[in-house]
Amino acid sequence: MAALIEQIGQALSSEQTLKSIVEGLPREVIDGVRRSLFTEKQELSETLAAYQSAKEGDFELLKRKADNDLGEVLIVARIAKDWSQKDLARKLGLREQAIQRYESERYRSISLAGYIRVARALDVDLSADIRPINENRWAPSFEVSPVEAQKVLNHARAHGWLQGDNGSDESGISQLVKHVAEHVEMHGTPSLLRTGLNVKHHSEDWTLLSWKAQVTRKAKVVIDRDKLKYRPLDVSWLKDLVRLSKLDDGPAQACDLLSQHGIVLIAERNIPGMNVDGAAFLVDHIPVIGLTLLRDALDNFWFTLMHEVGHVILHYRTGLAAGFFDDVESVEIDEFEEEANRFASNMLIPEELWSRSPARIAKTADPIERFAEQLGISPAIVFGRVRMERKNYALFSDKIGRNKVRRQLLSQH
Repeated sequence: MAALIEQIGQALSSEQTLKSIVEGLPREVIDGVRRSLFTEKQELSETLAAYQSAKEGDFELLKRKADNDLGEVLIVARIAKDWSQKDLARKLGLREQAIQRYESERYRSISLAGYIRVARALDVDLSADIRPINENRWAPSFEVSPVEAQKVLNHARAHGWLQGDNGSDESGISQLVKHVAEHVEMHGTPSLLRTGLNVKHHSEDWTLLSWKAQVTRKAKVVIDRDKLKYRPLDVSWLKDLVRLSKLDDGPAQACDLLSQHGIVLIAERNIPGMNVDGAAFLVDHIPVIGLTLLRDALDNFWFTLMHEVGHVILHYRTGLAAGFFDDVESVEIDEFEEEANRFASNMLIPEELWSRSPARIAKTADPIERFAEQLGISPAIVFGRVRMERKNYALFSDKIGRNKVRRQLLSQH
């Protein structure tokens, strides 16, 4: 951790070092990355200070960091005993790598028996309180209307969400409720749907929770299989991501490139009534981007993807834990969405080039296609920008790459 803090500090204090990280990125994006790195350094420094205080016998800061997280409690307890991960592994008869893995995922995958065994080794007393149900707490078995439950069940069956489905609606809904309840217990609820200045509370939106739970289950498979790690200091790959837009299989390749850099991209169809294009949130500290592909066109795909990537890069420490659930066609947006919009726009078409380009006022396709060629991006992106700025969606409607994304990213369910 100290080494990473030093690396980030060096990047922020040295123009030469920062240049090596962000070289080739638009100025607007560089400024956003700089702000994000400052926040990352501040957060890591606070965490390191809490660990150092704990080693000196003061556990208050570290306990505050743990905040009743069962996994963090065990990590704090190990540090409090002045044990290394190797010491704990020896005490339990395990390999050191096993403890490293458990702690890296905050003991999320350990069994109950395994958790109790570790807790006893660390002299952690376990207790539980059974409280009356708080009316303000989300309780799916009581809050879901039959109509909404049936709608989600129909969607789940149509797209292969259920395992061992016996055709019974009662059994299917019960399985969905179980999935959502487990998801809420592990990952919380998306309390805010940031689609406008009047930010909406959606902690009880069962349709959205069902979709997020499904995306999370798919993401967990990838995270556990590939042992992903996200490194906020690594942003040089952003240029490569944009260049993929020129390839016929660019959307599919984007999944692979993001995975290589610790970000999971999951395409999951929109449940009727959701009106969400994309989402970005954390699963076990790994950024996950979910796309509904509500609008099957290349221009929408690349802007939505870069918008969600913007949330990951710019808001990793300032909102990604709560999550962003976006309708990219919303007219009124808050500060976070404005930052993500500027990030996406400038990554795809740098404003300083766009403002001087004849493509901006072109009435025919040729200047637009030449400009896209100069930038090394898909012409669909530029045609989409023209349509959006002129608010004329009948214009160049055959140039935005319709029906070219879903067939690459969605299963055949």
